[in-house]
Amino acid sequence: MTGQEISPFEGLTGATRLGLARAAIRTRESGTTLSAWRLAARAVEGEGAIIQVEVPGRGTCHRGEGIFLGWPQPRLAAAYRRLLPAAGDPEPDPGQLG
Repeated sequence: MTGQEISPFEGLTGATRLGLARAAIRTRESGTTLSAWRLAARAVEGEGAIIQVEVPGRGTCHRGEGIFLGWPQPRLAAAYRRLLPAAGDPEPDPGQLG
């Protein structure tokens, strides 16, 4: 890439992660429930979330909610990566099952 890389947070002020949690989702193409990660975030402009899901046969896709609604896939993926906890941070709590 030539020049300076554009931030995926262009237009957002002070974007920070609120939490990362597992979520059950369904897609139009599949009759099964899939597991995804929901990364909630806040900025001066409001709150939102980026959902990351591995769709069998299609790879990884992202969906934006709130302040991330309508963002293209590459921008959602870049913002998701930037907001993830650092490698040394504790693992997110997957929640108690059963």
